[in-house]
Amino acid sequence: MDACPIPQAAEPCALVIFGASGDLTKRKLLPSLYNLASYHLLPADFSIIGVARRPLSDDVFREQLGKALGELGTQPVDPNLWTRFRGRISYCAGDVDNPETYDKLKQALTASEKQFKTSGNAVFYLSVQPDFFATIAKRLSEAGLLTEEGGRWRRVIIEKPFGHDLASARTLNSQLTSAMKEHQIYRIDHYLGKETAQNLLVFRLGNAIFEPIWNRRYVDHVQLTVAEKIGVEGRGAFYESAGAFRDVMQNHMFMLLALIAMEPPTSLEGEAIRNEKVKLLRSIRQTTPEEALMNTVRGQYGEGMVDGKKVPGYRQEPNVDPNSTVETFAAIKLRIENWRWAGVPFYLRSGKRLPRRTTSIVFRFKTPPLSLFATNEADPIAPNYLIFHIQPDEGITLQVRAKIPGPTICTRSVRLEFDYNQFGDRQPTTGYEKLLYDCMVGDSSLFHRSDMVDAAWQAASPILEAWNNNPPTDFPNYASGTWGPEPAMRLMERDNHHWWTEEKH
Repeated sequence: MDACPIPQAAEPCALVIFGASGDLTKRKLLPSLYNLASYHLLPADFSIIGVARRPLSDDVFREQLGKALGELGTQPVDPNLWTRFRGRISYCAGDVDNPETYDKLKQALTASEKQFKTSGNAVFYLSVQPDFFATIAKRLSEAGLLTEEGGRWRRVIIEKPFGHDLASARTLNSQLTSAMKEHQIYRIDHYLGKETAQNLLVFRLGNAIFEPIWNRRYVDHVQLTVAEKIGVEGRGAFYESAGAFRDVMQNHMFMLLALIAMEPPTSLEGEAIRNEKVKLLRSIRQTTPEEALMNTVRGQYGEGMVDGKKVPGYRQEPNVDPNSTVETFAAIKLRIENWRWAGVPFYLRSGKRLPRRTTSIVFRFKTPPLSLFATNEADPIAPNYLIFHIQPDEGITLQVRAKIPGPTICTRSVRLEFDYNQFGDRQPTTGYEKLLYDCMVGDSSLFHRSDMVDAAWQAASPILEAWNNNPPTDFPNYASGTWGPEPAMRLMERDNHHWWTEEKH
């Protein structure tokens, strides 16, 4: 068996984290960078510069991060590795809208380049509220910190949401591209850092038995589910302005949809893959207001029981309007109008306070044209399913029919299972390691391009407009701990389908 190529460490660079005193740095970014260092994928010449308002010394900042890594890291901390890592961390205090902050940052980068030989390369991670994206980009540009010359590169990572609607997304894109070039912008989506999400292309394009059936002739329908057991968990103010559709569906789920349904790219180069994603997103049928209301369901959780404990409804959560009409659940039916998928429905659902946490992609294949074994079934006739488990347990399941041992022909559904334990023990990860590494090596495959964001908002806009013009009158309409409002079940049942769940299969 051929060994996998050993990945090379990234080029020398500095990572500047805006909002460095926040939760994301402690829970995700620092553990991810530490993990990359333990895998020998960080360059030997590397530094981290934290930027935040709070006045802190380098030593205090390092101590805070060291404590957080011990509590929140995904692997035990090696004292020797942490000592080397710690010495490359510094802090720059300042307000993100103050030009003096960027003068200090320029000095810190120059010092870092001299001390740690970072070659002038830098990644700027904007772990801040989206309202500050354009401000920081503008200030970085004015300070000359985004200029690429003499072979050095400068890249900027931003987190979703990429706008609140189509108009604001276009405004943000215009602001960003006035400060830097598109190839410098890395719009990150942590869902695409999951191993199974990355495995989608390999599974589909690396196995000749699947690509020929990856189309309307063989696929009956496709389901995408992102279910959360938790409520809004103190994010009431954010949810009041976003809702489930904007928070999860328009970005994470539409991009997963693009990944599974796009045409095969001409290569694995980032631009080739992103070109196909854009084509797919632009192929989503633009719905009329009537179709938008007919093919979508909104929900908001009320009180209920989760793990045997009574939990409050959404309207009782902190920082939530007691008469809120914001959705915490959304289910939609989409059509993709191209030759591969014409006539195949795609069902998407996402919600809070559902029975369990799971993210899955389910392909249901069409049944055989003639059911020869209809009278020999140990269970009701079941079609073939292909299930990609994205989280919490990553793996792939193929459901097929097989004969039960015995003298007569009697069949039942069985599962062919793959999970990552088959590759041996793996170190737990945050899901950000691959994305951070890709940015440092300049691989944009898993990041969103501006036209992808635009196309996703164009597909979402008719739904959001229809919802805005027809406020819900039945909220809350599902109890916490259930699988959402009853109309979401009918959305499938009227097409003679049902949502795939572990409990039913």
